[in-house]
Amino acid sequence: MGMTIEAQETTLDVPLFRLAQARSGDKNDTSDITVFMTSRELFEWIEPRLTEQVVKEFMAPLVHGDVQRYLLPRLYAFKFVCHQALGGGGSSSLRGDNLGKSMASALLRWVATDVPSDLARTSPLFDGPPVPTPKVAVR
Repeated sequence: MGMTIEAQETTLDVPLFRLAQARSGDKNDTSDITVFMTSRELFEWIEPRLTEQVVKEFMAPLVHGDVQRYLLPRLYAFKFVCHQALGGGGSSSLRGDNLGKSMASALLRWVATDVPSDLARTSPLFDGPPVPTPKVAVR
């Protein structure tokens, strides 16, 4: 009798900023956030996970209305339109100058769980920016 050993795939919990880039803007009391994945494979993997409900729950301290998601597959991107997200809008909000401009940064802190390690490492953002090597004078 033979014994089959299945290899377990290693998975990681990865903050979205290590897999994607994003931009955001605002108009009145609505913020839009576009998340750009770095590859088709990452886009397809995250698509069923980064849903309207997930974004609404994660952004709950800031977003009080509905969240709509639009897929932009040719760009490997997702556009989220967040309603009642800016404390009433520019002239009504007590949130200061940043308003919707900082919403992308907030969403990039969401953590994708159980990302296949090999897939996560395909992102050029995975390891972060290179760390400069200090120059040491040799005497």
